[in-house]
Amino acid sequence: MRTEIVTAVPLKKSRPEAKPPKTANWDSLRRAARKCEACPLYKNATQTVFGEGALNAQIVFVGEQPGDQEDREGRPFVGPAGRLLDRALAAAGVDRTKCCVTNAVKHFKFEPRGKRRLHKKPNEMEINACRPWLKAELAMLKPRFLVCLGGTAARAVFGRTVKVMQERGHFLQTEWAERTLITVHPSSLLRIPDPESKEREFARFVADLALLKTHA
Repeated sequence: MRTEIVTAVPLKKSRPEAKPPKTANWDSLRRAARKCEACPLYKNATQTVFGEGALNAQIVFVGEQPGDQEDREGRPFVGPAGRLLDRALAAAGVDRTKCCVTNAVKHFKFEPRGKRRLHKKPNEMEINACRPWLKAELAMLKPRFLVCLGGTAARAVFGRTVKVMQERGHFLQTEWAERTLITVHPSSLLRIPDPESKEREFARFVADLALLKTHA
């Protein structure tokens, strides 16, 4: 298993970034994020969904953005993808209660479809606008392991487009963590229609997460 050193590349700035307060208090940072209007997503989302979990966590997971259920509850990874992540962590022998979970983008981006709200992928401007909050979270948490769940999370951390299927499964050293791991977002597994393929990809996901236990 190799570890590479990677320096994050600044993302293009297309509008003013958010300005998190200089504080060492997680709740103060969370309260400030609730007022963020750095991109238009706040207009339609129910609320800001900030990071959650153990503040002394060695492992921090970064996802893409809140989903419908997360937007309503104000908590990350509590919907179907979160439950799948829980199952995968249990299979990999990683205790989620000792981890912290957050998202690259803190507001739910969606497209109305009747009574439903369908997930819509954040664009570069929205990722960039929210990045100061992610940086503030990681600076406060100082994790030993950072896990990018999917391409949007990896883009926010590395500042570049990441081909997840090519770069998954080995550790990179970044400014945020001694070991940064790229893997798929659990929601991608939920979209696989074939049961056999879904089970195979779930096993691959578990194997990626098991690296955290192996190198802990």
